[in-house]
Amino acid sequence: MVRILRPLPAHSARLLVLDLDGTLVDSRQDLCNSVNATLKSFGLPALEDSTIASYVGDGAAALIRRALSTPTEVAAGVDPNDEAFFQQAFEFFLTWYRAHKLDFTYVYPGVLDSLHALRLLPDGTPRPMAVLTNKPVGPARAICQALDLAPYFFSIYGGDSFPTKKPDPQGLLTLMREANVAPQQTVMIGDSHVDVQTARNAGTWVLGCGFGLAPDSLALAGPDIFVDHASEWPQALTAE
Repeated sequence: MVRILRPLPAHSARLLVLDLDGTLVDSRQDLCNSVNATLKSFGLPALEDSTIASYVGDGAAALIRRALSTPTEVAAGVDPNDEAFFQQAFEFFLTWYRAHKLDFTYVYPGVLDSLHALRLLPDGTPRPMAVLTNKPVGPARAICQALDLAPYFFSIYGGDSFPTKKPDPQGLLTLMREANVAPQQTVMIGDSHVDVQTARNAGTWVLGCGFGLAPDSLALAGPDIFVDHASEWPQALTAE
């Protein structure tokens, strides 16, 4: 179902910038498995998948910090302020995740068809599309390549592509400069409050994906358009 909360003016959806986790791909299981593999390697108790998934969105470092700071891990002896231990756990996570990032990750139904439908502007010229994620850029590009997403995007930027991460607008502003479009011609597509805030900080429109990893925070953040399925992107972006 498409819910238009703030209608986009005609021809506003020129540049599309998409989040990765929870928007293009369902990476929940691989992320959860990698966090729990990290905890297990240090003799710590596993966390529920739902708990881990709620920590996704602000980058890998934030994910591990949050996992190590839960009452479960603190009760097991973790000191959340032990920076040396955090670095060890973070490096283990990155190594494990790079090797297991495609064990269960898949493209959401409707994504590829929607990208194909949106690949051209109304005048028949190619529509610029890009990925902006807080996931490290190496795994992000590898996932897009392996799952046949990469050909649709002129650029794929990750959480380590810039000095700052979303919701800082640096990455989104960079993509707008590269595509030579204005904020009013740009739509950020994502599944969390981080994506909504990134769009607000850059002055762009934002389409929220309720099928992603953080539907509750997304709804509270108030995107301009809200969809329940990736197949609804073309309709949402052409509705007046």
